[in-house]
Amino acid sequence: MRAHRTPIAGVLRIELDLTPNPDGWFKENFHREKLAELGMNVVQHNVAYFEEPGIVRGIHAEPWDKYLSPTSGRVFAAIVELRPGAAFGQVATFELGTADALYVPRGVGNSFCTLAPHTTYNFLVNEHWSPERVAVDLFDPELAIAWPDLPLRYTERDAANPSLAELRALLTA
Repeated sequence: MRAHRTPIAGVLRIELDLTPNPDGWFKENFHREKLAELGMNVVQHNVAYFEEPGIVRGIHAEPWDKYLSPTSGRVFAAIVELRPGAAFGQVATFELGTADALYVPRGVGNSFCTLAPHTTYNFLVNEHWSPERVAVDLFDPELAIAWPDLPLRYTERDAANPSLAELRALLTA
C-alpha cells in the first residue's frame, strides 16, 4: 500500500499491491493497522454492485471518513472540497481500477461513475451510516467536472442537489 497526496487536503490516492495468480489476482484491500496510520478506525464495510457503465452516485459529503476501492470494473471518481475554507469547491478526479483506492476524509464530497459493466465498489467507513450529509449538484457548471462520455444514469435525489453557490450560502448562513 502506497499513499499519495492529492490536490485536496487529506484526500489520498492509494496504490494497492495486486498480485496475479493462475486464477486471477489477489489484493490486500483492508489492513487495520495500515488504515489506522491514515487515521481511520473502520466500523463498517459496504459493497455496491453495478451491472452497467454510466451509473453515477454523489456528490455527497458524509460525517465519516471513507476508504473506496473497486474490486471489479473501473470507476471515475470526482472528489470535491466541501469543507469551509479557501479551497471550497476545488475538484480532483481519478480513474480507479482494482489496484487503486482513495481515502476521503469527512466533509469532502465524493462521487463516482461506473466505467465498466459488472463493477463492484467497496467502501469502508469509520462511523455507522446516518442520513446526515451535505450534497451538491453533479453537473454544476462552477465545478466543471468532465464526466465520462457515456449515457449517464443518476437518481432523482442527486439531480435535485443544490448548486455549489447555493450550498456555499447555506453553509455560511
